[in-house]
Amino acid sequence: MTQGPRGTMTFRNQVLIWIAFLTGLVLLLWIFRGILLPFVTGAALAYLLNPLVNRLQSFKFSRGWATTVVLLGVILVIVGLFVVFIPMLGAQIIGLLQRLPGYVGDLQGLIADWSPEINAWLGPERAAQFQASFNDLARQALGFIATLPAELVNIGLTGVSVIAFTVLTPVVAFYLLLDWEGMIRGLQDLLPKGSKDEINGILGDIDKSMAGVIRGQGGVLLIDAVYYATALSLLGLNFGLAVGIIGGLLSFVPFVGAVVGFGLSVGIAIVQFWPNYWMVAAVCAVFLVWQFIEGNILYPKLVGGSININPVWLMFALLAFGALFGFVGLLLAVPLAAIVAVLIRFGVAKYKGSALYSGRVEPDGDTDIV
Repeated sequence: MTQGPRGTMTFRNQVLIWIAFLTGLVLLLWIFRGILLPFVTGAALAYLLNPLVNRLQSFKFSRGWATTVVLLGVILVIVGLFVVFIPMLGAQIIGLLQRLPGYVGDLQGLIADWSPEINAWLGPERAAQFQASFNDLARQALGFIATLPAELVNIGLTGVSVIAFTVLTPVVAFYLLLDWEGMIRGLQDLLPKGSKDEINGILGDIDKSMAGVIRGQGGVLLIDAVYYATALSLLGLNFGLAVGIIGGLLSFVPFVGAVVGFGLSVGIAIVQFWPNYWMVAAVCAVFLVWQFIEGNILYPKLVGGSININPVWLMFALLAFGALFGFVGLLLAVPLAAIVAVLIRFGVAKYKGSALYSGRVEPDGDTDIV
């Protein structure tokens, strides 16, 4: 394997550097995982708000004033939501958690009442399997509900962490926004001159993918939550606000938000509205129609192909980073998956353009992959 002209960096060395960088990053995240939440959230908020700050600067605002105005506006909106909206949502979530065991029991009772019809439809053997499967699922759901408060404590959603998160996040976001351009210039100065254009191309792809994740997919998530909460509440579904918000916010995991929201909504609707099956059908339509709109109109417009991550890889990243880093890992999983996907595509493109892939051999017998 040739080393290339003196002073140049070989493809192998580039790969080793990127692997070392990612390994070091994961190690640092693991070491400091207990204190990262406000810093990760503040950095994401700064990245999200930087275009607004830049826009204000174009109207002759200084960087400091633009940062202050944008961040204060966001804080006022969040505080307003907490004052007006969060108490009602919190009451619904607590009520839903308290009522869920009763809903599960009511569904089991309805299925027992429908057993003659189920037997006639599926046959005795399949009907017994269906009832056994539903009872097993019900037991698992009740077990999850019982352990949920402890899980919230385990991922760090305690009083102290919430206070630290509330205080530190806007401070971190403010200082990152204030010096955003300086950090970019500093990063540019550190790039090796011989590979600067290539690395800038990679960073541009990462920025595009991150923008799709944080701005595009974040916008889809918020729209989903508002739509589900509004539609279910207008239908009069019990705890419709809480179910809609939960389903919408879980949409960052492929299919999970729709499945969880659909399952909760239909289960509650059957208990609440039966035998008025038209209302149950209306609740089903809320999710089915919106899935069509989101997949064919909303997602392509706001996200498009900027993320370009396989859903299987995304779900693996969520599970892996969640297991390693807890709640912070869930926040970092999608952006890091986007970065790794960009680097893998870059590596594959370099490999396909190399002599190793094409089979070209140098006179000394070594394969050149410079």
